[in-house]
Amino acid sequence: MKKQFLNLCVGAALLAPALATAQKTLQVAVNAPKGEIQPTMWGVFFEDINMGADGGIYAELVKNRSFEFFRPMMGWSIKGKGVKEGDLLIQNRIEEKPSNPRYLQATVRNAAKGDVGLTNEGFKGMGIKSGLRYDFSVMYRQQAPGVKLHVELTDSTGKAIGSTVVNLPNAGEEWHKATGSLTATATEAKGRMNLWLEGTGRVDLDMVSLFPTDTWKGRPGGMRADMIQLLADMKPGFVRFPGGCIVEGYDLSQRYQWKKTIGPLEDRQLVINRWNFEFAHRPSPDYFQTFGLGFFEYFQLSEDIGAEPLPILNCGMACQFNTAEVVPLDELDPYVQDALDLIEFANGDVQTKWGAVRAQMGHPAPFNLKYLGIGNENWGPQYLDRLKIFTKAVKDKYPNIQLITSSGTDPNGDRFDLLNTELRKMNADIIDEHYYRPPGWFLQNARRYDNYPRNGSKVFAGEYAAQTDRIASPNNKNSWKAAIAEAAFMTGLERNADVVTMASYAPLFAHSEGWQWTPDMIWVDNLRAYGTPNYYVQKLYSLNKGNKIIPVTLGNETVAGQDSLFASAAVDTKTNELILKLVNASEQAQDVTMNLQGVKKLAAQGKLTVMQSSDLDLVNTLNNPQALAPKESTIAVKGKAVKLNAQPYSFNVVRIKM
Repeated sequence: MKKQFLNLCVGAALLAPALATAQKTLQVAVNAPKGEIQPTMWGVFFEDINMGADGGIYAELVKNRSFEFFRPMMGWSIKGKGVKEGDLLIQNRIEEKPSNPRYLQATVRNAAKGDVGLTNEGFKGMGIKSGLRYDFSVMYRQQAPGVKLHVELTDSTGKAIGSTVVNLPNAGEEWHKATGSLTATATEAKGRMNLWLEGTGRVDLDMVSLFPTDTWKGRPGGMRADMIQLLADMKPGFVRFPGGCIVEGYDLSQRYQWKKTIGPLEDRQLVINRWNFEFAHRPSPDYFQTFGLGFFEYFQLSEDIGAEPLPILNCGMACQFNTAEVVPLDELDPYVQDALDLIEFANGDVQTKWGAVRAQMGHPAPFNLKYLGIGNENWGPQYLDRLKIFTKAVKDKYPNIQLITSSGTDPNGDRFDLLNTELRKMNADIIDEHYYRPPGWFLQNARRYDNYPRNGSKVFAGEYAAQTDRIASPNNKNSWKAAIAEAAFMTGLERNADVVTMASYAPLFAHSEGWQWTPDMIWVDNLRAYGTPNYYVQKLYSLNKGNKIIPVTLGNETVAGQDSLFASAAVDTKTNELILKLVNASEQAQDVTMNLQGVKKLAAQGKLTVMQSSDLDLVNTLNNPQALAPKESTIAVKGKAVKLNAQPYSFNVVRIKM
């Protein structure tokens, strides 16, 4: 397995020097910085795939809370011997409220608790924590008071582990909101929620909701804290949202429309998630986007964790792998206007139309949007035609907004060549390149950007992940084999940070029972979350970024595969530290001396952080979340040299105070 990895990834010719030469001496030209590293260099890419939003970071526990799925009762089951035909009906008021037409109408007659009820199954169950308070809410309407709700949490066996009673006191034609709270008495990964109707009357119910109170920053109706904490711990430079292929939609009717994701929750119009049906081997018929997590929440999240927001908008093209629908050029204006309005929503004064909407949602200060993506992974002349229209409109009104443009699906080939050539002719701000490739590709392409033009368009490595099997295969693993290959490739990104100004692994999240795509950076179930080896690689780069590129050479050449070594370096001028990154992708330990040129004085020791395993198939799991994780120690500095024994298959980060 090890030699296969070496031969595949580095080439058999590189194996012999690794075995023959014991000592390597790298020259680190601290006194000759070659460019700037942007604060946005390492970020995160979020898409609602693998239950990333509903059932993921959006902490709502009730599935299909407004009965808007294609099958309106999906996620719900009727309980009780007192239910008669017609007592529980789904009403559809499509003309009155097209954004949220359905609701449940319940008729009860002298019902006691246990006679008439509903059970919601949650998203692969509900994760319930002992001692935690849960907040329930519901929108209701009734002609006369007469019904109250018993809200009950149960474990997987049906045993009650928390309950409360919610009164519905108001009557009339208007909708009202009722709330209640209950505290769980046990921890359960596969919980359920029962609603029992007591009394006599007819009541309409909608927006049935249950949230834990331990959300991120304690926000009611907010995000799942442990998942967001993993992001915050990375200190990412940006958050790209909301995707991904969901931006495009299977067809244009299913595209992501940001204006339908803001404002009151009950007015946000649900749409099917295109990952609902994308893969025959991983069908997910209950996968929809409720947009409780919408553009306002994405901007707020970015602000919370100190990252630049990077929204991506539909450019008038549906997914080209599916329908390839396009909007005629003479009908593109509404799409362009959406882009202009989004910038106003993010940055506009509270006196503007969309700035006022942002203020009404609780954020009068602007979000200071600097970047905007036009299209996701689109290609062909049809993309260029539409991009030119978007670019002129946005640049005419907002010349300082940096536009992210697509280079298609692959890092090479006719599609890439056409777009890369034409986008550079257009002086595109930032070109988004994607690569889902075998680990060997990442090692072999560590020099990819060494000869890119240093002026003109910059690069966003917008989606990358090593595929241990093949693209979209369910057998891909978040193994050390993949992660160390990515670490080696990223030395090339960092070395060329004057060209590559942004980079993000993708996809970000996956639920252990609800995934469609592998590999993924962070895995969760209903109660737990953990980072993969790939996560820790990304985190180490993000936390050890620096702001000046420092050349590292071996025999006067860039260190990018010689003897299976890969290296990059940076200086953090704020902390006055030198940061060295070294990957040993061979099965042999290697003694490496790093000579630091142009420094007057160094601390006597530095910090060494290492990820290492000789088991290239090693993965982290829910039960062993840190099977492979960084380990910290100190490393001696002698004069102006650092000696490191780089272990087999290791990623090493050295920080030294200057």
